[in-house]
Amino acid sequence: MQKSISLADVQQAHQAMYNVIHHTPLDKSVTFSGMAGYDVYLKLENLQKTGSFKLRGAYNKIHSLTSEEKAKGVIAASAGNHAQGVAYAARMMETKATIVMPEIAPLAKVMATRGYGAEVVLSGTVYDDAFHKAQELEVETKQTFIHAFNDEAVIAGQGTIGLEILQELEDVSAIVVPIGGGGLIAGIALAVKELAPHVKIYGVQAQGAPAMYMSKHAHVLKSTPDATTIADGIAVKIPGNITFPIVEQYVDDIVVVDDEAIASTILMMLERAKLMVEGAGAIALAAILNHKIPAHGKVVSVVSGGNVDVNFISRIIERGLVKAGRRIKISTQITDRPGLLQQLLTVIANSRANVIGVFHDRVEQNVPIGQAIIEISLETRDALHTEQILTNLREHGYSAKII
Repeated sequence: MQKSISLADVQQAHQAMYNVIHHTPLDKSVTFSGMAGYDVYLKLENLQKTGSFKLRGAYNKIHSLTSEEKAKGVIAASAGNHAQGVAYAARMMETKATIVMPEIAPLAKVMATRGYGAEVVLSGTVYDDAFHKAQELEVETKQTFIHAFNDEAVIAGQGTIGLEILQELEDVSAIVVPIGGGGLIAGIALAVKELAPHVKIYGVQAQGAPAMYMSKHAHVLKSTPDATTIADGIAVKIPGNITFPIVEQYVDDIVVVDDEAIASTILMMLERAKLMVEGAGAIALAAILNHKIPAHGKVVSVVSGGNVDVNFISRIIERGLVKAGRRIKISTQITDRPGLLQQLLTVIANSRANVIGVFHDRVEQNVPIGQAIIEISLETRDALHTEQILTNLREHGYSAKII
């Protein structure tokens, strides 16, 4: 099969950016290894400059342009991370950059892209909408388009991650990679399989954006009408026609995970590993921890990025605490007399729960005269602690229930 890029292209890219990018850590996680049943290593591209792997491909592409092309500037479409990579690389090479981003792109990514000196244009609701707008602007401005994934130089740049993994972990048995349009996994798979064909390469997509998964299993390029997932960095409806043949040839299998698994993994990485990652950055580990990867030995999970909106992280934490039984709301009814609310709260305090909020209602139609409905939000240790609290309340005569 005729390849559009070669191992030599990846190696050349690695040389070109050697003193530009961070050689990111490859960190073994004892916690996640125990949960997976084999050795799990995290390739921490969330610690890369601009917060994701995208700088690699963007820098390699812009570096390959002629002086005339650089003088005219570059344009890109991105959900956020590619935007920052292009903006940062363009600034390094004193090249003007215009970035088209979806209107729903996280504010943190928009502000960071502008902070690197790029002009940001917001258009559409997903990456593909922004892509079409960028194509229109490309014709008008004559700037060079830097594709987020479907470009040989970009793919070669992303493949440098594979070279770093092999250099640092020679006996790696499998590498698990997030997939949107396929640029990251295409580059890694090509580089790794050419040097170490025995190493398994597994891709992971979000259940709500499974175009490359569908394409791989059908052996023909497929698209989806929508791409809906909390992992906005991989919400792509149409994979690349350059990336797909490489994925078809080199990637062993692709699996999908749902948003619940992604969200719980984001929280777990924050709590257990002290790593703040975005949905796309957590999805490979989510597949590992949910036992979707048939691996053994030493397995690398590529943590592709950490540019996550703080408001989103807040919602993930709240949801995770509720799901784990560590944040609950209970309801009970008491006689509406002075001191009885204090007695209720004393029982809760003796149960070692932390009260977050109290709502006291005595006037609604379904509340008997002389009675009050009390709703209390609590922080607890876990689901077992919650059951102990409810038991203590019932033993003291309260008909408490979780609402």
